[in-house]
Amino acid sequence: METGGFLFYTEKDGRLAEAEQRKIAYLEARIDYTRPETILRVYDKAIQEQIFKTPVGLLYLKKLQDFLLKQPKIGKEKVQPIPLYETYTQEMAAPGTDKESKARESREAQRRERTKAGLQISVILNIMLVLAVCAVMIISLTGGRANIFNYERVLQDKYAAWEQDLTAREKVIREKERELSLDGAGALKEEERVFTE
Repeated sequence: METGGFLFYTEKDGRLAEAEQRKIAYLEARIDYTRPETILRVYDKAIQEQIFKTPVGLLYLKKLQDFLLKQPKIGKEKVQPIPLYETYTQEMAAPGTDKESKARESREAQRRERTKAGLQISVILNIMLVLAVCAVMIISLTGGRANIFNYERVLQDKYAAWEQDLTAREKVIREKERELSLDGAGALKEEERVFTE
């Protein structure tokens, strides 16, 4: 995107430059170049608040700086330099140099540290997961309710309890029957004796 004579790499940067152009137009409409002290305040505030970041805005700051440096009422020491918030060179080492190998070793060390930290976290989480599964299995196996782990044992225990209960009841019933049979047999013998007499 082209703005202010510059071709910007991204549309976002181009839009930022357009916004800075609008700010410049607003300031130019209100600045009184006959009062350098006012221009110095505007210049200082623009630098302090980082109002201009693109080359379009920085060129405007340079224009104000040049104007202020030419003013006899304003000393050069009052006009601060324009700070740049970008780096424009990248220090590159030639392949095979100590600097390049140290940079590579540093990157490898950082990668190994990240891998080691990730492995440690993975091991800790796996141990916690195994402990949780073991706890669930222990609770399930020792619990009284039927579940996937102990349903057969619980059902066998239930049927064994029913069988014991039925056996105990059957025993009681047989004892009562015997008592009644004995009482009934004794009564029959007495009746037979009465009839035979």
